[in-house]
Amino acid sequence: MNPNYYILGAVLLILILYFVITMLRLRKAVINLTQEQFIEGYRKSQLIDVREPKEYEAGHILGARNIPYSQFRQRYKEIRPDKPVYLYDQNTGKSARAALFLKKKDYTQLYQLQGGFRTWTGKVKSK
Repeated sequence: MNPNYYILGAVLLILILYFVITMLRLRKAVINLTQEQFIEGYRKSQLIDVREPKEYEAGHILGARNIPYSQFRQRYKEIRPDKPVYLYDQNTGKSARAALFLKKKDYTQLYQLQGGFRTWTGKVKSK
C-alpha cells in the first residue's frame, strides 16, 4: 500500500480528534441558550457582543456592550467574573472561542446565544 495513504489517514485522524476535543471543551465552557432562555437571563447579566465594531453598529441586541473578539485578550478584564456573562456573535464561532478564553481565566457563568445574532428576532439597536 502507498505510504502517502498512511500519512493522509493519520492527518485525517488528527483533524477529527482535534474537532471532537474542541467540541467537548466548548460544551464544558459555555451553555448554549435558545433565544427565549437568552432573553430570560441577559438583563441580569453582562451582555457582550464579540463582533467587530462595524457589525455591532449596524445592529446589536439592546443593552449589549461591544468587546470585539480581535481585542478580547486585551479587554476581557472589563467583564466581571462574579456575574453571568452572555456572549454572542454573528454565528457562534467567536463567542465560543471567547467563552473558552474566559473559562481559562476562571469565569464560570458563561452563556451563548444559540445560532448567534443572525437568528435573533428580539429587540435590536443600531446607530
